[in-house]
Amino acid sequence: MKNYIIAALLIGTSVSLKAQQEISYEVSFPNVVHHEAEISMTIPNVPANVPLKVRFARSSPGRYATHEFGKNVYHLKAFDANGKALTLKQPAGDVYEIEKPTSKIKITYTIFGNWIDGTYSGFDEQHAHMNIPAVFAFPIGMDKRPRTVKFSYPKQADWKVATQLKPMGNGVYYAKDFQYFMDSPIEISAFKEASWEVKNVDGKTQKIHLIAHADDDEMTVFNYANMIKKVVDEQKAIFGELPTFDHGNYYFLHCVHPSYAGDGMEHRNSTVIVQRTPKIGGNESNLLGTFSHEFFHAWNVERLRPKTLEPFNFSQSNISDELWIAEGFTQYYGNLTLKRAGFRTLENITRNFNGLVNSVVNSPGAKNFSPVQASRYAVFADAGVAVDQTNQRNIFTSYYTYGAAVALALDLRLRSDFNLTLDDYMKALWKAYGKTEIAYTIPDLEKTLATLTQNPAFAGQFFKNFVYATKKEDYTSLLLKAGLVLKKESAGKAYSGIGRLEVNEGKVYVPATLVGSPAYVAGLDINDVILKADGTEIKTAKDFDSVTEKHQPGETIEIVYSRKGVERTTKLTFIENPMLELVPIESTGATLTAEMKAFREKWLESALK
Repeated sequence: MKNYIIAALLIGTSVSLKAQQEISYEVSFPNVVHHEAEISMTIPNVPANVPLKVRFARSSPGRYATHEFGKNVYHLKAFDANGKALTLKQPAGDVYEIEKPTSKIKITYTIFGNWIDGTYSGFDEQHAHMNIPAVFAFPIGMDKRPRTVKFSYPKQADWKVATQLKPMGNGVYYAKDFQYFMDSPIEISAFKEASWEVKNVDGKTQKIHLIAHADDDEMTVFNYANMIKKVVDEQKAIFGELPTFDHGNYYFLHCVHPSYAGDGMEHRNSTVIVQRTPKIGGNESNLLGTFSHEFFHAWNVERLRPKTLEPFNFSQSNISDELWIAEGFTQYYGNLTLKRAGFRTLENITRNFNGLVNSVVNSPGAKNFSPVQASRYAVFADAGVAVDQTNQRNIFTSYYTYGAAVALALDLRLRSDFNLTLDDYMKALWKAYGKTEIAYTIPDLEKTLATLTQNPAFAGQFFKNFVYATKKEDYTSLLLKAGLVLKKESAGKAYSGIGRLEVNEGKVYVPATLVGSPAYVAGLDINDVILKADGTEIKTAKDFDSVTEKHQPGETIEIVYSRKGVERTTKLTFIENPMLELVPIESTGATLTAEMKAFREKWLESALK
């Protein structure tokens, strides 16, 4: 009995000490009509004789570029335990300092939020939509302390809270530490909910929730949840099991309205999905792509995680070499899952694969920069804002499409040469680094591929050529094994490389030109105004297209253009249109062999047993 008493006392002491360390927040919305929230943060046991620094985040989980969340904060004040105001310094725009703090500090401030997506926050009469880094201040150096947050909204009687944070009762929610808190978005509204239980391979049951803040009835939300369930089941089949969700729950936080910004943002046990449509009803299939992509992240990124993202840095963006697999492979499976679940046709998925191949074969970014280099550029590209012009079209191919094209190549190569699949590779990575939550490096990825194929030479060459360098797989021969023909979309047709001309006030402007294209070689640049082409006056984009259609690859025309008001002349030599088209072999009049058909079905049809 004595031992039980001692154990109970120790547990009680531990809980008490933890509570004494908790950083607690309170949130209210007295001026929600004008997009304001009032926040207070109480910090107990503040270290003595050391200045206390409190700051706002500049980055967010799932987002790879820097964002200045502190710009929407005002009326920030600090008080001691007796309510006495304390002097604050502001050494940086998003950092506040108390030189001589007392043992308990309370910080209060107002925050403005009117941007509904996965990165920022929005407060209005319909809901409070919060990405934690965009809303909550935090003390520097106290990352291991638990957090609690309590919400007050007496005027909004029908509102309720949805979040992956642990509910503690009385409107209080709990996070074990700073990293988990910052990764836990919150939706407060009169949302509709549809939930279902999923039994994992360990026999334990978990619950998945569709939280729909949308102008749809309950039955529409219920039916849509059944569609999402099919996607969840297909993805579970890829890895062989679901992740173990903290507290046994996973939340799709879905906000739908034409005025919203639109976004999808993954988190450990939830995802924020914001879509710019009037309703879910009538748009179900179109909206599913984001759900498929973001849920795949529950494995890939949230648990199967690159070391470069560990821990997440909230004062600036983490730079990562591995986004080509973290985001790119997720992009590939997001679309493939929808085909396997029956929500996409062969034509749909073929069009998607065609886009992937064109993105890496015909873009300067992929020709001259590797998937690793594309991943590193995310700190500038991922919803980053630039007021100056950049050369992004020529130096960057999205790690989403670039990585998805690498995934496509590897999947087809494994199926063709090793009687394996990319599913097998993802499952192997999951067992080694995801389920165990051991952050990986690129050499770890190569090692796993070598072990899976029992061919270190293949793994080494694949990573050397297609991950670290800019070589491209032979997509034509690989896709043909599945009875998909990759061919020139406009064989024998002239191509200028100018892209989509922009017409404004009767003037036809050149967009940014691509390296190596006829327009680039001719010296044409962004904002040049085309006056004549081959002697024809150009007043519309169609005028230029008509001139192009009259010529063959290899022929040269004269172009008269204006740059900053000065008229100039240049010569442009057409080449053959390099764009590719991917079509099922049976649509070309050729035969889909039994071998091709079997390969295609094993690849694209449901993986559920």
